[in-house]
Amino acid sequence: MSARVRVPDFSRLCVAVAGDLVADRYLYASPRKLSREAPVLVLRHERETLGLGGAANVARNLRVLGAKTELFGLAGRDASGRELAARLDEEGIGHAGVLSVPGWTTPTKTRVLAAEPRRSAQQVLRIDREPSEAAPDVRRAEIVRRMRAFAAKFDALVVSDYEYGLVGEELGALAREWTAAGRTVVLDPRRALAPFRGITALTPNVGELARFTGAEVERLDDPAALARAAHELLGQSGVRWLLVTRGNLGMALFGAGIPAAGLFVAASGSGEVTDVSGAGDTSAAVFALALAASRSAPESMQLANAAAGVVVLEHGAAACTRAQLERALGRPSRARTKSR
Repeated sequence: MSARVRVPDFSRLCVAVAGDLVADRYLYASPRKLSREAPVLVLRHERETLGLGGAANVARNLRVLGAKTELFGLAGRDASGRELAARLDEEGIGHAGVLSVPGWTTPTKTRVLAAEPRRSAQQVLRIDREPSEAAPDVRRAEIVRRMRAFAAKFDALVVSDYEYGLVGEELGALAREWTAAGRTVVLDPRRALAPFRGITALTPNVGELARFTGAEVERLDDPAALARAAHELLGQSGVRWLLVTRGNLGMALFGAGIPAAGLFVAASGSGEVTDVSGAGDTSAAVFALALAASRSAPESMQLANAAAGVVVLEHGAAACTRAQLERALGRPSRARTKSR
């Protein structure tokens, strides 16, 4: 397989993204002194930003690469929900499918980053605000009804599960319908697998693959053990392809038309990893987008791998532009098979 992969024209594609929206709040500070009240560091507040996380970050990655996208999910009528909607507008991401729910807490991850002047900020604390209960059944059903109403406009669907209760039977039934109709459907999974049996692809990380198959995660660095677990999950899920993200070891692809031992690619990029937040979102988004653009699964993996290699060099959940992706593909890692 050639190491040179062209970036397709994604501008004619329209992709639905459904799943758990997350507000990524970043609080930047500089160290000041030790507190007199407790043995902790006092930080001086400098600035705050709010980024798109979870399914919203998947949608942003699609939009930045030129695809049209519509986001479906839940947000609370709280400060994070309002700011999230404003950011989606700024990014040009359609969000008529996002329901604003009274009493629902918008999942919010607040990361505190600190650094002395002229040094890279490091995360020192994360505080999560989460809903007290799973997404209500009536809201999940309403989201699926909205998606069905606009089904004709979509070429693909990416489902992003962050375990806040939106991803389940209702969305799984729709995903299977759209797969049968010839659309590309990709699930970035956490827990819900059975409702999505037979869709196009799954994009678990190694830890998720271990959880789904009962394998020991430490053993999955071994390509043969990884392949055994991957084929077990392929059998369970009935999907066409399984793209396993392996952190600093790159990615591995299994499924239709792929050697049984799998197709492996080393992590893209040569810079120092700054932040892995959202890299899985990027991988799922780009893999689905490339498949929808009629690229082969191995080519789609290389595009996803290159994009992930870009976003881990930036703070927070970032998105890879077309220009960045083209530059990254100028220095790709060569895909290879592994013997079992």
